[in-house]
Amino acid sequence: MIMADSFCRSEKARLNEFTTNEDDTPLVVQFAANNSVDFLSAAEMSFPYVDGVDLNCGCPQRWAMSDGYGCALLKTPEIIADMLATVRRNFPSSFSVSVKVRLLQKSLKATVDMCRQLEASKISFITVHGRTPTENTNIPVDKEALKEIKKSLSIPVVVNGDVFSLRDADKMYDITNCDGVMAARGILSNPAFFAGYEKTPLDCIQRWLSITAQADTDITFQALHHHLTFMAQTMLSRQQRIVFNNLSRDKQLVYDFFREEFQLEPQPVDHPSKVVCTYDDTLYRVRARTKTNHSVGDAVSYSSENTNGAFFNDKVSNLSDEDSLEDVDFMEGTLFGDIEA
Repeated sequence: MIMADSFCRSEKARLNEFTTNEDDTPLVVQFAANNSVDFLSAAEMSFPYVDGVDLNCGCPQRWAMSDGYGCALLKTPEIIADMLATVRRNFPSSFSVSVKVRLLQKSLKATVDMCRQLEASKISFITVHGRTPTENTNIPVDKEALKEIKKSLSIPVVVNGDVFSLRDADKMYDITNCDGVMAARGILSNPAFFAGYEKTPLDCIQRWLSITAQADTDITFQALHHHLTFMAQTMLSRQQRIVFNNLSRDKQLVYDFFREEFQLEPQPVDHPSKVVCTYDDTLYRVRARTKTNHSVGDAVSYSSENTNGAFFNDKVSNLSDEDSLEDVDFMEGTLFGDIEA
C-alpha cells in the first residue's frame, strides 16, 4: 500500500515506494487515499508503468483510521464510490480499477449493499477481507459471508484472509466460488506456496539474496532483511533469530550470515533491470492549488524534490518499531505495505 498523498507530492516517496521492470506484469499498484484528487493524480502518474490501481479501504490500524484512510472510509461508501468512479472515467477500460474492503460490523446485508454501490462505479473487481475492522486474526474468516457477497455481485470477487497454503486457497475457492484469492502473511512466509510448496524452498531464499545483491542500493537493507525474516522464520533457531534480528544495517552482514549458517550466498542472476520511471505531476499541481486553496504563487513554487507529503511529515518520523508492528497482521503505513491476509 502506497500513500497517494506522498506519492503525488514527493519524488523521494516515489523512488522509495515504487519500482518495476519490464517483466513485472500484470501489475496493480495499491494506494491509500481519502480524496479523489490524490487517488486520480497517483493513478495518472503511475499509469505508464502499471496495469491498474487499487484503493485500500481495508486497513484497520489506528494511524490510518485517524487520518480518514483504510477502514475509516467504510463509514462513507459514497466517498469510496466517488474516488473509484473518478478514476474509472478518466482511464481506458483496459486499465484495471479496483478496491479492497472488509466486512461491515453492522450486518452482512450492509456489506452486500456497500459492495453493490461500489460495483456501480464500474470497477474491474473487488477484494473482500473476511473479517470486520475490529476482528483480530484469532477470529476465523467468515467464508459464508464471502460466499454471499460473491453471489450478490456480477463483477469478479477476490477473497482474502487465512490463506497460508495452496490447500487453503483451494478450500476458499470451493466454499466461496470466488474469482481469485489474495494472500499476504502466507505469501511473505512462503513466496512459493501458490506453486504447491509447503515451506519456503532454499532456492527461493537464494534467489532473493541474488536479486538484492544485483539491485545494490535499489533495494534497501530494510527490505532485504524484512523479507528474509519472514521467509527463513522456520529455518532459524531462537539463537539464530536473535543474531539475525540484531544485525546492523549492512547488507553484507546479512549475506555473511546466510553463507555461514546455510551455505547460501548471492549468485549471478538473470533478473531484469528496473524501469527508470518519470512522473508528470502537472495536473496534480493544478488540482492541489484548488484542493488546498493555495495561491498561484504557492503552486508555482511547489517542488516534488523538496516536499515529503503530509503522511511522511506527520507520521514516518514518529513511527517506532512498536508502532509499525502494532498488530502482527497489519503493517500498513510502514515501508512493508499491506500485510493483513
